[in-house]
Amino acid sequence: MRSDLMKKGLERAPHRSLYKAMGYTNEELARPMIGVVNSANEIIPGHIHLNTITEAAKAGIRMAGGTPVTFPTIGVCDGIAMGHAGMKYSLASRELIADSIEIMATAHPFDGLILVTNCDKIVPGMLMAALRLNIPAIVISGGPMMAGTHNGNCVDLISVFEGVGSVKLGSMTQETLDELEDCACPGCGSCSGMFTANSMNCVTEALGLGLPGNGTIPSISAARVRLAKQAGMQVMNLVEKNIRPRDIATLQAFKNAIAVDMALGCSTNTVLHIPAVAHEAGITLDLDLFNDISSRTPNLCHLSPAGHHHLEDLNEAGGIQGIMKEISALGVIDLECPTVSGKTVGDNIKNALVKDREVIRSVEDPYSREGGIAILRGNLAPDGAVVKQSAVSPDMMTNEGTARVFDSEEDAMNAILEGKINPGDVVVIRYEGPKGGPGMREMLSPTSAIAGMGLDKSVALLTDGRFSGGTRGAAIGHISPEAAEGGPIGLVKEGDRIAIDIPNKRIDLKVSAQELAERKKNFTPKEPPIKTGYLARYAKMVTSASTGAIFKG
Repeated sequence: MRSDLMKKGLERAPHRSLYKAMGYTNEELARPMIGVVNSANEIIPGHIHLNTITEAAKAGIRMAGGTPVTFPTIGVCDGIAMGHAGMKYSLASRELIADSIEIMATAHPFDGLILVTNCDKIVPGMLMAALRLNIPAIVISGGPMMAGTHNGNCVDLISVFEGVGSVKLGSMTQETLDELEDCACPGCGSCSGMFTANSMNCVTEALGLGLPGNGTIPSISAARVRLAKQAGMQVMNLVEKNIRPRDIATLQAFKNAIAVDMALGCSTNTVLHIPAVAHEAGITLDLDLFNDISSRTPNLCHLSPAGHHHLEDLNEAGGIQGIMKEISALGVIDLECPTVSGKTVGDNIKNALVKDREVIRSVEDPYSREGGIAILRGNLAPDGAVVKQSAVSPDMMTNEGTARVFDSEEDAMNAILEGKINPGDVVVIRYEGPKGGPGMREMLSPTSAIAGMGLDKSVALLTDGRFSGGTRGAAIGHISPEAAEGGPIGLVKEGDRIAIDIPNKRIDLKVSAQELAERKKNFTPKEPPIKTGYLARYAKMVTSASTGAIFKG
């Protein structure tokens, strides 16, 4: 056993003595030792209940003859960090999470890992650690939050964000917003739409590193606790057979995950996280692969923010296994890929059913023939940009407008709320990329304000930053190279014309090549505004969004 390095033999008597100081018995030390990474905290709704999930996973480990050993990691709540300097730290936390787990599981060589997670950067950070360490591991999420209800309608966190713009516009009263604030997030779990946390939990299941149900079983369900116990028991089988994450997360498995991503209409943040996770497995995923798979995978679901369904509806309709069964008929799912369940994808989905065709449409009747995400290129984004096309109004799929240029999210937000943005404008927010931010902030506040003010069908927003999975409208992010690296987005001037053609995967600044070359000659990118601490180091090490914002090798 790997854990024998720290507990077996004459020379390890001092090590055993330290274990016994914590109450471990000889019988416990003789068993395989499983690290249980518990990201519970009291600042993220998706993590407030993770002690319960952790205890269930530990029970499963014990039932199957192992010894669980818990240790923590950090987590940022993107919703609470949104709209201020705190959001600069969210994406950057992903690397710290992966690094901290690597440190703990190498300093203390466990035989296997259970990774208890739920929200935006914690899920990919844990996946990255699992593939980097490559010891038997299972990811178990805390599950999605239930949707709220207001006057008989389903609501969620995005309803509150968009309500801010509606109050500014005068189409909603402050009293109604207060009511929404109280009921939109009714309890624990990852926010209830197809936002980044739920997107990544579903991707984890599709990738094969989470058990069936990992992405969709609600946080408040006893089935979620039972799934955690099953994960604890199953990791012992993986340890016994030495089945490791890289045996499961192959190139074909990543293609499966991207296909599910497209069918679901997941968050654009998956285009950052999936390549970063793959990188830890030694696999390079080119952005064009997303378009290739999208061209063969129809969009079958319109969950919030694209539509009115939520994760509990997806769970009842058949979940991720139902999605995989439905799109497998198109040949976009490799049925032979192994999973942490001990079965292949084909075995797992054999008896899966789609139970609600309003929530999961058939491949013959999709919302669109292409997947939910598109990669755009052009002279404004030569290395690529990303848009959640399933959440874009048909009126905005092809669009040309006037650039309104801002060098920070705050400046753009002020202009939007002060009524300075007009129909036909293209809001450009730059110096918000991985290096320029630093930290690549999400732009949920400005996109929600645009939607709340009724401008989402007439105003586009472009940024070298990124968007929440809750963003809807013609919001195009990850524009690469970013302004801080001398990218063309840094050359845009107020009043320039910008053409967006999502069906043809183009985004272009309507300025001649000669004029662009002249502007570039006189262009000096702004320095990142933070000069000390972790973010200053992060800005020096991080690569482009087009490569997953990983650290330089």
